[in-house]
Amino acid sequence: MAVFIKRRLWLLVILALVAKSAFAAPRTQVRLLLSADSARAGDTIWAGLEMDMPAGWHTYWRNGGDAGEATRIQWVLPNGVSAGEINWPIPSKLTEPAGDTPLVTYIYTNKVVLLVPITLAKDLAPGPVELEAIARWMECKDICIFSSVTNKVTLAISDAAKPSANAQLLEEWRAKVPPRGDASLARASWEGPGSSTNSRPLLIEWLTNSTPAPADFYPYLDTNIDVAGVTTTLTAGSNSIRLEKVVHTNGNEWPSRVMGILVGKADSDAASGVEVDLPISGSFSTETAAATSGTSPHSPTVPGSLPTMLLLAFVGGLILNFMPCVLPIIALKILGFVKQSTETPGRARTLGIVYGLGVMCSFLVLAGLAIGVQRAGGAANWGDAFRNPHFQVALTVLMTLIALNLFGVFEITLSSRAAGAAVGLASRQGAPGAFFNGILATVLATPCTAPFLGVALAFAFTQSAPVILGVFAAAGAGFAFPFVLLCAQPSLLKVLPKPGIWMEKFKNAMGFPMMATAVWLLWVSANAPDEVLWLGEFLVILALAAWVWGEFVQRGLSRKGLAAVICVALVAADIGLLVETKPSPDAIVWNAWSPQAVEEAQKAGHPVLVDFTARSCLTCQLNKRTSIEIPSTRAKLKQTGTVALIADYTREDPAISVELHKFNGGGIPLVLVYSKDPSKPPEKLPTVLSPSDVQEALTKAAE
Repeated sequence: MAVFIKRRLWLLVILALVAKSAFAAPRTQVRLLLSADSARAGDTIWAGLEMDMPAGWHTYWRNGGDAGEATRIQWVLPNGVSAGEINWPIPSKLTEPAGDTPLVTYIYTNKVVLLVPITLAKDLAPGPVELEAIARWMECKDICIFSSVTNKVTLAISDAAKPSANAQLLEEWRAKVPPRGDASLARASWEGPGSSTNSRPLLIEWLTNSTPAPADFYPYLDTNIDVAGVTTTLTAGSNSIRLEKVVHTNGNEWPSRVMGILVGKADSDAASGVEVDLPISGSFSTETAAATSGTSPHSPTVPGSLPTMLLLAFVGGLILNFMPCVLPIIALKILGFVKQSTETPGRARTLGIVYGLGVMCSFLVLAGLAIGVQRAGGAANWGDAFRNPHFQVALTVLMTLIALNLFGVFEITLSSRAAGAAVGLASRQGAPGAFFNGILATVLATPCTAPFLGVALAFAFTQSAPVILGVFAAAGAGFAFPFVLLCAQPSLLKVLPKPGIWMEKFKNAMGFPMMATAVWLLWVSANAPDEVLWLGEFLVILALAAWVWGEFVQRGLSRKGLAAVICVALVAADIGLLVETKPSPDAIVWNAWSPQAVEEAQKAGHPVLVDFTARSCLTCQLNKRTSIEIPSTRAKLKQTGTVALIADYTREDPAISVELHKFNGGGIPLVLVYSKDPSKPPEKLPTVLSPSDVQEALTKAAE
């Protein structure tokens, strides 16, 4: 994680430099070149983005490294013309001192030509076509500038192909693009046994006899991992070179493969390389590593954190004494003990200790209850339970209800019979009465202890029995401590806060940390925006049911039965909503849209459905629920072998904007169905869909 933070810090430094030069003109000169002046329909030609940089300036490769951003090209093309991915020539590696770890970037200096294949449809009509490329890049020297420029070129579509004057230049730069290497060329493996840390050495062995030295590995950009730029060359056999790279992960899973280019320099000092996609032998997840080491990456029961948990439990017990249910009875109980102690010196102190034992026994009984629930549920540790989505949702609901209780939306109360039994036992004189007064304090505090006990129980379900006992004992000690102290020193009663309206306000304020916890758990529980929506809706209706219960059942004067029925109906409907809107395990597998993704799917013989949508678009969501994400459409997608792509326009995306202007005037929703025949134009579906619209288009596209 430190590596990711460091990278962000460097980016902030760069952004500061960018701000300094925000209005500076770009230093790099950019031209759009074509390999042909004219081409035939159905041909593929090459476009080149030529970037000429002044001395000392540089731009960045597809992976900028620790402090750089890759050049991007946004195409505006007529129907029948499509652009592929950028082909990147081998970059240079720039290493600069930066504290303990050097700062590594992958750069181009002087001049580079980025190459893009341009495919012409077979049915493209003869005549001129205009190709527009919007290039955005980051260029750095002493300062960094984000620059952009728009270039347009015209290509003639005719019966005869004619190379351009730049064809030779583009061919020379194509030779600098690393080819795909053979699978047996290299191998990758983790070094040593796994651990649960965020960093791990990776060994890459280049197995060819002709491997030039020195050699290096330039990784492709990956949002889930960061492959450090620093490379260590290790001793290897005569027919191989072994490299060590450190991999950092920002999640729980280590990668199972790594992609990039193996680069070497021959005697001429000219870089050569090959692109590799290497499976990593011995790959494992941090979850597995945690299991083998007896801990979990999410588990708080690791050395060093248990004392913190015990301290928090003790403080939580102290806080309970200032809740409205407890504070008013403290002075009365202490004065009662002092009155009983007039016969024997020090008796108040003894009664206070016995009272504390009563509190501790009550909390240990609760600990035993937690252990029993844990055993019944079978949760082994925090990591196992917290990875369970049902547990996550249950904990989110629990935190929400606790917050609503603290806000006073509804109350948690004991039955009069249970409270009466505790009062009867506590009315005795001497040690028995003091002991049962400790139990009574716990009983009377139950409505206010419920928030704490809810959190403690939820946590305890996932811990070992000794930890459960320790947490509850610490909480009991915190709850009993003021009573025991005041019995030993009755003179301290004068510093005790007086009961008042502030106690209710304090209780309300305690609801906000619980609500913050519920929001965090909502984020943890939901893996996709749709899941955030349905779980949020569930919690809102649950809150409404809690309000009805508190306002009309607990505090109402009439029609309590009707209010109870409404409350039960709301909860039942809410659970039905939860079950109904939870994503189906058979849900459509959506892949991210790009023009290249459409092209690749068609080349593989698949029809393509593209949904241009946004979370804020109500019609888009209705189309999805009524006509796309339904069993009959899912079955049709499988039957026709259709690839489903989603273009999420919730946040502005220039590539999506271009496509929307091309087909729909810039608006959403837009659903396109592409035939498996690339020569056919896509079918634009109606704005408001019906299942038959989608399924008939899929059938037609598969023909």
